[in-house]
Amino acid sequence: MELVLGYLLIFTAKTADMSMATVRTIMSMRGRRLEAFLIGFIEVIIWIVAIGRVLDNLDDPFNVIAYALGFASGGYVGIILEERMALGDLIVQVITYKKAMNLVDSIREAGFGVTVVEGNGRYGINHLLNVTIQRKNLAKLHRILDQHDATAFVTVTDARAIKGGYFTKMKR
Repeated sequence: MELVLGYLLIFTAKTADMSMATVRTIMSMRGRRLEAFLIGFIEVIIWIVAIGRVLDNLDDPFNVIAYALGFASGGYVGIILEERMALGDLIVQVITYKKAMNLVDSIREAGFGVTVVEGNGRYGINHLLNVTIQRKNLAKLHRILDQHDATAFVTVTDARAIKGGYFTKMKR
């Protein structure tokens, strides 16, 4: 029983460590220094406990297997955590071939700011909509887009920093 608890400790510690590493990396990329620092501090303590347990018992291959499984699981769990946290802002660009103003009105009614630019594409005049949103609102925006123009061309990119505009007023 003690051996199984040891394997479970290694697996759980490494899963937590890797989950935190994933979230910390994303926090760093988004410029959240303090959060990244604190997560990194705790992450290393957990890592030392896990690796110490493995190195103390290298003759037991199940320790190494538990560590490897925790590593793999931790990356997976970290991505799920980050998606659920939905931190940060996105820039969504939409190219629609249908009447853009109906879509623009729907987007604005939902509380999002949108800028429309007229462009000339392969099939003539179309409209490029620039929408800046919080990540947690992406599914809501996709529902609006699907209702209006399921064939719209949509790209989504991370916004590192935002200054000014309607979006900033909404966040306050």
